[in-house]
Amino acid sequence: MFALPASVRVVLAVEPVDMRKSIDGLMALVRTAWGEDVYSGHLFAFVSRRGDRVKVLTWSRGGFVLLYKRLETGRFRLPPVDAGAQAVTLDATQLAMLLDGIDVAQVRRQPAWTPPGRTGT
Repeated sequence: MFALPASVRVVLAVEPVDMRKSIDGLMALVRTAWGEDVYSGHLFAFVSRRGDRVKVLTWSRGGFVLLYKRLETGRFRLPPVDAGAQAVTLDATQLAMLLDGIDVAQVRRQPAWTPPGRTGT
C-alpha cells in the first residue's frame, strides 16, 4: 500500500458521502463542514452510503490525489464515533486496517511503552 508518517492526520467523514462528488466537491466538504485546510497534506476519507466504497483525498506537491476503493463483496467496518461528531480522526494503521476490511472497533491495542520518568502523549 503506502506508508504515512505519524505527523499525517487521517480524518474520516462520519456521514455517508455521495461518491459522485469530484475532488472539488470533496474539497468543499472538508472546508465548510469540517473547517479543515485541504492543502495541509492530511488525508480526508469518505465512505459511500452502502459502505462498499471509500475515497481518500489529499494534497501532494502541487496537486490533489484521490484514492478510490470499491469492495466487490462486503462493507467497510467503520470505527466507533461519538454522537454528534461530523468526523473522526484515525492514524495511519487504522486507515490501512479500514481499507483492508478489518473491523477497527474489534481491534485492541496494547498500551504504548513510555520511558521511565516521562509522561505519555
